[in-house]
Amino acid sequence: MTRKQKKPIIVENVEITAMADKGRGIGRDATGRVVFSESVAPGDVVDVQVTKKKPEYVEGYAIHHHRLSRDRVDPFCQHFKLCGGCRWQHLKYSAQVREKEQVVRDAVRRIGKIREGEFLPIVPCAETTYYRNKLEYAFSNKTWITKAEMDAGMSNRQNVLGFHRPGAFDKIVDIKHCYLQADPSNQLRLTVKAVADEMGLSYYDLIVQQGMMRHIMIRLTTLGELMLIVSFHQNDKKVIKQFMDEVVKRTPQLTSLFYCINPKMNDYVGDLDMVCYHGKPFIEEQLGHVRFKIGPKSFFQTNSKQAKVLYDKVVEFAELTGNENVYDLYTGVGSIALYVAKYCKQVVGIEEVPEAIVDAKENARMNATENCVFYAGDVKNILTAEFAAQHGKPDLVITDPPRAGMHEAVVRMFLQLEAPRIVYVSCNPSTQARDLNLLKEKYRLVKIQPVDMFPHTHHVETVALLELQEATELQPSN
Repeated sequence: MTRKQKKPIIVENVEITAMADKGRGIGRDATGRVVFSESVAPGDVVDVQVTKKKPEYVEGYAIHHHRLSRDRVDPFCQHFKLCGGCRWQHLKYSAQVREKEQVVRDAVRRIGKIREGEFLPIVPCAETTYYRNKLEYAFSNKTWITKAEMDAGMSNRQNVLGFHRPGAFDKIVDIKHCYLQADPSNQLRLTVKAVADEMGLSYYDLIVQQGMMRHIMIRLTTLGELMLIVSFHQNDKKVIKQFMDEVVKRTPQLTSLFYCINPKMNDYVGDLDMVCYHGKPFIEEQLGHVRFKIGPKSFFQTNSKQAKVLYDKVVEFAELTGNENVYDLYTGVGSIALYVAKYCKQVVGIEEVPEAIVDAKENARMNATENCVFYAGDVKNILTAEFAAQHGKPDLVITDPPRAGMHEAVVRMFLQLEAPRIVYVSCNPSTQARDLNLLKEKYRLVKIQPVDMFPHTHHVETVALLELQEATELQPSN
């Protein structure tokens, strides 16, 4: 006996009024209930097929457009909607930054419950294509195909190199040309694939966990230095040597070539041994007056040119005079610490990843920067009253936490330290607003500035300046 299929729920004539978190459009149905929808733009009027239903909202995707937004444009990439990487390509860039700015405004008001402070207009990205300095691609023996292709008898058993299809962990969208990273990135990826195919090497199968070719990472700096990292599933040294030699032969512009062996169930390579097969063990990047060495595992802002814009905003907000003691939390490879070091007396950096601190110290040495000290460890464990007594009370704290924001213990320590000013850099307006709300106990928001680092995506960075309130100004928290 076959189970009776449920009739799909369709919400009709939903006007999309804004873009919400994760790049989805938001509107309301006839009853006022919130509707989140994929594949829409502000100004669209659509019918939405529901995939998730809650009492206060529904989620789904547009199946019919009654009206198209004036902000729509034709996507320029043939892989749009398939790879999931640039989900806002169908929006004018002016509309993208407008929506991102509104997302930050809404987070500050609704989550942060903050009304005061100056909200500065978003800084757009000068280059909206070929802006990334790092891209990662996966090998797979299964490609993503559409339902129409499947119905036509097309097989998904193909060797492909590209991006994971959202919602299909074991299938890869074969990328022909990616607009995220400048030449010679596309040619290098195609060369790697051609060499693997000519050698008859097997591509990784995520289900059975077999196959030689697994993953590549391409790093490209504004100085023209190029790094390739190849991840193999099997440690066949003869095959690896033949493969790597051929890649070097066909790509003479490679500055650095690494490989690693990954027998694990995930693609993460940060815990693996890296073998420098050819060239230098690092590449170099320049951000303003600071030069950086970038290794195969280094964390670095993925948009180098816009990172300088972001860091200049940090310097502007910090208003350093040369005499300040600065703490830089979640310092990574010391990029912000080294960028502000020449404007202050001392910078104390803290970062959880030990390898990043090694990079930070090397970058400080390379730039002859002697007023930075770095510590490896979890910020919530290292930033204590005893630590502050040892290194001096900070005149300014710069914090640039991961997407999850700051641990509550770190926020409590901020309130205890009472640094006169905080510059809070964030890649997640929601968690930043949450932390700003907690800091309201003693700090007021002076100003906040969104900066677009990733065109055609919903991601946005923000820089916020907070100042310690005088005792007479303090108000009870909401």
